Amino acid sequence: MSPLVIGLLYGGVTLVVLFAGVPIAFALGAVAVAFMIGFMPLASLGTVAQNVYQEIANITLLTIPLFVLKGAAIGRSRAGADLYNALYVWLNRVPGGLGVANVVACTLFAAMAGSSAATCSAIGSAGIPEMRRRGYSPGFAAGIIAAGGTLGILLPPSITMILYAVAAEQSLGRLFLAGLGPGLLLSGMFAVYAVLRFRKEYRDAATAGVEHPILRRDSYTMAQRMSALPRILPFLILLLGVMGALYGGFASPGETAGLGSVLALALIAIIYGAWRYSDLRPLLVASVRESTMLLMIVGMSLLYSMVMSYLHISQSAAEWIVAGHLSPWLLLMAILLMVVVLGFFLPPASIILMTAPIILPPLRNAGFDLIWFGVVMTIVMEMGLIHPPVGLNLFVIGNIAPDIPFRDVMWGTLPFVGIMIIAVALICFFPGIAMLLPKVVMG
Repeated sequence: MSPLVIGLLYGGVTLVVLFAGVPIAFALGAVAVAFMIGFMPLASLGTVAQNVYQEIANITLLTIPLFVLKGAAIGRSRAGADLYNALYVWLNRVPGGLGVANVVACTLFAAMAGSSAATCSAIGSAGIPEMRRRGYSPGFAAGIIAAGGTLGILLPPSITMILYAVAAEQSLGRLFLAGLGPGLLLSGMFAVYAVLRFRKEYRDAATAGVEHPILRRDSYTMAQRMSALPRILPFLILLLGVMGALYGGFASPGETAGLGSVLALALIAIIYGAWRYSDLRPLLVASVRESTMLLMIVGMSLLYSMVMSYLHISQSAAEWIVAGHLSPWLLLMAILLMVVVLGFFLPPASIILMTAPIILPPLRNAGFDLIWFGVVMTIVMEMGLIHPPVGLNLFVIGNIAPDIPFRDVMWGTLPFVGIMIIAVALICFFPGIAMLLPKVVMG
C-alpha cells in the first residue's frame, strides 16, 4: 500500500474517531496504536510508553502546568473584575471606553494567564453584563470579549506557543518576543473597531429619539481615578516581574513559569485573602485537570506524529507539497488555508502537533523564518477560537451569557475575524512587526 493511500486512510480514520466524540488525546493515541498494529512490527508496541514519556519529559513542557496554575490563580479570583473596573474608570471618557477597557483588560490578562479560555471567562464575566447594562448590543459585547480572549494564545506566556516551540524545535524566548508586537497590533485594531462600533450604535440610539442607556456618560473625579490605581498595580508588578526575569536573562522559561505562579498565588493571598485550603483547592484542581489534558494531548500527538513519520506519510506529504513547485507565498497561503480548515474542527494544540512534521520542512526550505511563521500561524488559529463549529471562545461566552443567542455571538465575532486577516497580511508585508523585538533583544 502506497504512503499516499495509507496517509489518506490515516487522516480519514482520525476524523471519524474525532467526530465520534472521543476525547482528542485518546482519539489520536488509539488511531496511532491501531496503525502500529496494522502497519508496523508488533515489537514497536513495546516502545509506546517509552516514546510518550520521553516526549512529555521535554523540559520546555514543564512550563505548561506552572503557567496554567498562574492563569488559574488569577482567573478564579476577583482579579479579572477588579482589573476591568479599574481600567474603565480611566478610559470612560474615550468614545466606546467600555469596549476599549475590555480590550485592554483582555490584553493584560492574557499576558499573565497564557490561556484564551481563562482570559475570555475572567474578563467576560464582568465585562459582558456591564456592557449590556450600558446599552451595548449583545453581539458586540460578546464579540469583543471572545476576540479579546484569543490574545491568550498569542501574548506570552502562551501555552500554544510553548507547544509550537517544542514541535518546531525553536527558541521559546524568541517566540514569546515575536508574539508581543503582533499582539499589541491586534489589541490596537480591536480597540479602534470598538470605538467605531460604539459611534455607530450611539448614532443609531440618538437618531431613534428615545432614551437609551448607551447615551448616558459616566464621569469620575481624579480622586476616584487615583483610588482605582492600586487595583492595577499588583497586575503590573506580576507582569513586569515575569517579563523582566525572562527577557533580562535572570531565569529560564521554566524558572520564569515557577516565579509567575508563585507571584500569582502571593497576589491572591495578599490582595484577596485567598490562602486557605478551601480557597486554593478549586484552582489547584482546575490546574491539574487542564495540565493533565494538555500533556496527554502532547504525548499522544507526538506518538501520532511518530507513527506518521515511520509510515512515511509526513515525508510523502512534504515531498508532494514541494513537487507542486509553488512559489513561497503560494505555499504559505495554501498551508494557512489548511490551518483555517483544521480550525473548524480542532483546537490549536492539536493542529500544531499534528501538522508540524508535514508543513515545517517545506516552509524552511522555502526560506521562511519558523519563528515568524509561528506567530502568523498562531493568529490564524486565533480565528478558529471564534468561528464555528468548534470555536472554543464561543462556548465560553455561551456559559457566561446563556441568554445571548448563539447567532448574535457568531455575528458579533465575524468583524474580528476580518481584523485578524488584515493583521496577518500586515505581518506578511512587514515581517519586522514580529521579528524586530527578538532581533533587538536576543540578536
